[in-house]
Amino acid sequence: MAAPGENLRLNGDRLWDSIHAIAEIGPGIAGGSNRQTVTDEDAEGRKLFQKWCEDAGLTMGVDEMGTMFMRREGTDPQALPVYVGSHLDTQPTGGRYDGVLGVLAGLEIVRTLNDMDIKTRHPIVVTNWTNEEGARFAPPMMASGVFAGTVTQEDAYSRKDADGKTFGDELQRIGWKGDEPVGERKMRAFFELHIEQGPILEANGKDIGVVTHGQGLRWIQCTVTGKESHTGSTPMPMRKNAGRGLAQITELVHEIAMDNQPNAVGAIGHVEVYPNSRNIIPGKAVFTVDFRSHELDRLKGMVERLEAEAPKLCEALEVSFESEIVGQFDPPAFDENCVAAIRNAAERLGYSHQDIISGAGHDACWVNRVAPTAMVMCPCVDGLSHNEAEDISKEWSTAGAEVLLHAVVETAEIAG
Repeated sequence: MAAPGENLRLNGDRLWDSIHAIAEIGPGIAGGSNRQTVTDEDAEGRKLFQKWCEDAGLTMGVDEMGTMFMRREGTDPQALPVYVGSHLDTQPTGGRYDGVLGVLAGLEIVRTLNDMDIKTRHPIVVTNWTNEEGARFAPPMMASGVFAGTVTQEDAYSRKDADGKTFGDELQRIGWKGDEPVGERKMRAFFELHIEQGPILEANGKDIGVVTHGQGLRWIQCTVTGKESHTGSTPMPMRKNAGRGLAQITELVHEIAMDNQPNAVGAIGHVEVYPNSRNIIPGKAVFTVDFRSHELDRLKGMVERLEAEAPKLCEALEVSFESEIVGQFDPPAFDENCVAAIRNAAERLGYSHQDIISGAGHDACWVNRVAPTAMVMCPCVDGLSHNEAEDISKEWSTAGAEVLLHAVVETAEIAG
């Protein structure tokens, strides 16, 4: 495949304006965005994106999970399309760039090709995956998970939010349940641009992250059971304090992660302590350990160590320990040819870059199971994300989008 020349650039100002125009839909309270999946705000954002795409000559397909596929025809209608995109839904207190950058950069690629009257042999499909965030309905990356066969559509439809509303009903209510069966589309490749959501690129002064792997994940739900009793009248030696088990396992999780540096992370996030009263010693603690690594053997070893050592800590405290894995996926290694297209594009355009591991899950991690896939990352200020203060520069967004443009066009092949 012939690489596009380095003079192929896009309109960074137009991309930047589009990002901030869609941020006016579902504005947060502190400058960010609140466009949670299958809400009225999500529907309104989709309509604006649809209009922009149709203005650019794209035709829309929508599958039964509500994922939007906006197609630019190629000169060979039988050639497998190159897909590019991310997600438009946000966290309740989300930033303006997480997900949105990748979708609108895909649109900007099409606008650029239109401006320059460039045809590609393969069609290009700009994609907005439904419910990547998982904030309102778990799990995250839901629609791409159904597409890749890791989540059933029935299970996805049945998921409930905090008010008891189901995903399927809400998708129908907002009018974005399509009639296209999920997962039947075949892809030549899929590319996703995303902000890093971490501090590495900014700290190293790099314009571009070439994502070679995603992290695998294990969520281990743990239960420590002791005995509820009065904090004032129960002698210290006679206590069976589940909270102490939680505390010591918290330190164990940190120790396990530190012993596996630099290629692993671990923490306890979700915690519930019972009965959660000021003057009652906790009788039970339920919490989730989150271990991640891009090395499968390392990830498995971390889980095995937790399961071996945590019961011993609890036994010494005269409390019991139980655990089960409640969420998992193995580390994805992205397609070598797609990764090379991104790396070569960064070099051709003169952007500084480094290989990087994605610390967060993305739609590309699921799509990678069914099609050649790779990701581009750009820096974000202080690595902050899932926060209304999330910030990037116009220069970073332009650099990421131009690398994406070159990788997509090279893969879609300029028509002779």
